[in-house]
Amino acid sequence: MNVKKADPNNKVAAENRKARFSYEILDTVEAGLVLTGTEVKSLRRGQANIQESYASSEGGEIWLINSYLPEYFEASRFNHEPRRRRKLLLKRREMARLKQNVEREGMTLVPLKIYFNDKGRAKVLVGVARGKKLHDKRETEKQRDWAREKGRLLKERG
Repeated sequence: MNVKKADPNNKVAAENRKARFSYEILDTVEAGLVLTGTEVKSLRRGQANIQESYASSEGGEIWLINSYLPEYFEASRFNHEPRRRRKLLLKRREMARLKQNVEREGMTLVPLKIYFNDKGRAKVLVGVARGKKLHDKRETEKQRDWAREKGRLLKERG
């Protein structure tokens, strides 16, 4: 059995936990991020927020829009803009496939988390998602509650 150890470099900087509740995630893609030096330092502090962000294809490229990376105060005048658009680095075929899903099938590109990989590079996990209706959200909540209750019952019985 090949067990992967927790790598200290593979650190999650920001996570969009509400995305899995609000959207049905059909596919995920790992993409690189074009960042400035102060943005990387700010990300390493773990104070980023991607709750209201989304990805959009414009001009043949895919952009991460409305993500919040707070300013790195030690940088003084060389700082970055906290809510600027950030370019996602993907291969052409991946970009074409994502654009096709968004345009034809009415899906949305939702960032699920920003993390640092084994090499220390910032990556974004982007999900191809379809919005859930209210009754779907209720069903998800029922299933989660039942799984929790079932775990308690099994634990009590031994």
